[in-house]
Amino acid sequence: MATGRTHRPATRSRGIPEATVARLPLYLRALTALSERSVPTVSSEELAAAAGVNSAKLRKDFSYLGSYGTRGVGYDVEYLVYQISRELGLTQDWPVVIVGIGNLGAALANYGGFSARGFRVAALIDADPAMAGRPVAGMPVQHTDDLEKIISENGVSIGVIATPAGAAQQVSERLIAAGVTSILNFAPTVLSVPDGVDVRKVDLSIELQILAFHEQRKAGEEAAAAGSAPAPSAPSGDGGVADAPGGAGAAPVAAVEPPAGRAAAALRKNGPEGEVPAVMPA
Repeated sequence: MATGRTHRPATRSRGIPEATVARLPLYLRALTALSERSVPTVSSEELAAAAGVNSAKLRKDFSYLGSYGTRGVGYDVEYLVYQISRELGLTQDWPVVIVGIGNLGAALANYGGFSARGFRVAALIDADPAMAGRPVAGMPVQHTDDLEKIISENGVSIGVIATPAGAAQQVSERLIAAGVTSILNFAPTVLSVPDGVDVRKVDLSIELQILAFHEQRKAGEEAAAAGSAPAPSAPSGDGGVADAPGGAGAAPVAAVEPPAGRAAAALRKNGPEGEVPAVMPA
């Protein structure tokens, strides 16, 4: 079976935009689910809805693959699975090393989706001598002293970094020097890499901070809506509007109660739109 060392995906040479490449895995996931249910064909509207994009964008993306579907029939599911898998380089074996076998690294090692999608975990590597030889996901953990040898022997071109932030840059430099040209970085730091090395960053804390921003904004909108509601006038003895403290004929004063609850607290503290939390750059 071919390895990632000698074969590269054809996406760049075919001029497929990066935005389209980023959506291809979404289409593949939706198509794989259809294939598992033995669905033979799918319309662009149905597939777009399953992938979370609009149908016009989907048709444009597929035009880069040379796939246009059949009017009144749609797209052949199995053929599209093959087309996208081939374009992403998933019709071959990609050996991967995971560096940093803490809680996150161990969870990644135990993830069963790698092998089903064309990736083979070739080695698990950690700097802790106490971890050496310990089995994780059925594989013995190896020490970082052997990193270069492991990469060379397994023809690895993709590395996964799941180390603490302070160690990630040094690990990336060793991976690159040993021949790794693509890195998936789970460490909460930005890596500096030379041209020709692709890095994808996954930072769960940033995603949560973005969600916190939207939650706070919604709270501010709720508070603003509650504050703009007209307040009832206090009734007078004869059923009319009670006289203001200034005496008869003075303009009536409406007593507006402040909104209650979490939304009111956000309004009083941050104003109608809320305070925008600081989001660390990816």
